[in-house]
Amino acid sequence: MTHQLTRRPRFQWVGGRSCLDFTNTVAWPAGKQANERLASYSDLLEWAHATAILDAATVRRLRRVARTAPAAAESALQNARALRDAIYHVVVARVERRDAEPGAAMMLNRFLGQALGRLRLQVEDDGCSWMFTDEGDELDRMLWPVAWSAASLLTSDDLGLVRRCAADRCGWLFLDHSRNRSRRWCTMKSCGNSAKARRHYARTRRLKKAG
Repeated sequence: MTHQLTRRPRFQWVGGRSCLDFTNTVAWPAGKQANERLASYSDLLEWAHATAILDAATVRRLRRVARTAPAAAESALQNARALRDAIYHVVVARVERRDAEPGAAMMLNRFLGQALGRLRLQVEDDGCSWMFTDEGDELDRMLWPVAWSAASLLTSDDLGLVRRCAADRCGWLFLDHSRNRSRRWCTMKSCGNSAKARRHYARTRRLKKAG
């Protein structure tokens, strides 16, 4: 399916995990893709900066590298889309309690292997934490934390909270922290209100026909 490109990417943070927000950089109507928000490598950098995966200095450095190596930047963008697809299909398969496509699982493991090779344990006075090495100018370095986030989600109890937006033209993923676990929409402001408006329109037409 050909990607429908947006002129300016408008990212939203409704997933609850960075890996889910990453899958939400495209819509998933009927399991396909539309309304692509990662139309360029620059968009990928913008997303990584907005979600605090990359700081401003790293973004500037990678932007300079991308200008001198456009083919490598395009390859990094294609890798990002491939990782996004793999995360989406594996997560949805697990939520639906079915086997994930072998290709998707293999792709996710490929990126996870790259991420684990760059993961370091940071020991400080107040405790320990995981961090990714800041060495090098790898143009796809923002994908390491995304792959790690996906692996963490898939092996956590939060996986049972993942929902898919019920809007036919959306399909975004999010964690449902509502009191009775009944959230249906990525946001009420967009998909929820649109569905409400369509139901109201349909009822109005039925009443007019009945009258």
